[in-house]
Amino acid sequence: MISGHRAAHHNPVQKPLADRLWKAGKPHKVIIIAIARKFATMVIALRKSRQKWAAQTA
Repeated sequence: MISGHRAAHHNPVQKPLADRLWKAGKPHKVIIIAIARKFATMVIALRKSRQKWAAQTA
């Protein structure tokens, strides 16, 4: 939960998702779980491909 909360506010890759869900009227808990789930998916994908995290902002 904490990683989702932090990512929603500070991660430039996941902040747009949090903002989009918030504007859609989703409850705070739903937003945090969605962010944490996306974060976990990214971590698993990075481990499988043996790559390091490199934030790519537009």
